[in-house]
Amino acid sequence: MNSNRRLAADRPAAFNPDLAMSLNNLSNRLSDLGRREEALQAIQEAVELRRRLAADRPAAFNPDLAMSLNNLSNGLSDLGRREEALQAIQEAVVFYRRFAADRPVAFRPNLAMSLTNLSNRLSDLGRREEALQAIQEAVEFYRRLAADRPAAFNPDLAVSLNNLSLRLLDLGRREEALQAIQEAVELRRRLAADRPAVFHPNLAKSLNNLSDRLSDLGRQEEALQAIQEAVELRRRLAADRPAAFNADLAISLNNLSGRLSDLGRRDEAEKISKEAAELSSSDD
Repeated sequence: MNSNRRLAADRPAAFNPDLAMSLNNLSNRLSDLGRREEALQAIQEAVELRRRLAADRPAAFNPDLAMSLNNLSNGLSDLGRREEALQAIQEAVVFYRRFAADRPVAFRPNLAMSLTNLSNRLSDLGRREEALQAIQEAVEFYRRLAADRPAAFNPDLAVSLNNLSLRLLDLGRREEALQAIQEAVELRRRLAADRPAVFHPNLAKSLNNLSDRLSDLGRQEEALQAIQEAVELRRRLAADRPAAFNADLAISLNNLSGRLSDLGRRDEAEKISKEAAELSSSDD
């Protein structure tokens, strides 16, 4: 990183692109470590560098600027700076729409990804109808991408369907929310059948959400079955990696307790609730 700064100080035209890339990567690594303020500073510097590069050579550097704007939006959102996060992702979406119009094969995945993030930013600000429109558009792009390349894009389609279910739920459209999460679960079952280590965590998450959607509609027995499956998956994951998965297991155990209580099985519900509390206290 310091060497890139020195090179860029001497020959900015040659080395500012490398410095911007290093700053972008540094921001991602700092974010992974929970060092959010530092991560934001790094991505802000990357954006400023890439703006200057793109001002001189837009065709060459606007795609990099769009990527950094997407990362900037995530960094701002992590720190609760929601309006600024929305502005950054809106700018990224404008770029990716333009790129995808000219080169759809190359840039539709980026557009779909940025629309998903736009939906999240709008939802954070309570702009629910707009958030739904953005995720619906992302889902349609991912459907087309997954139809041509299922191995590459079914995981992204499943993520967007999970988010679609949440956005529909925000607007009280419970039956449609259920349909979306059911489709996400089926996709993730197939993905987990081939690569369980990679996709079991995602399957457990969608099963947890499926249980909630079924419960919302009064389908308590089915809701119980879904959360029981989520708990079993998360027990296995937590047995191997407790630091990573105990918190998720506690969430599912609490939901399982609620489902059991809904069905009048209160002794079982109390036992499960105690287990969840013990797990949560052990993580503190």
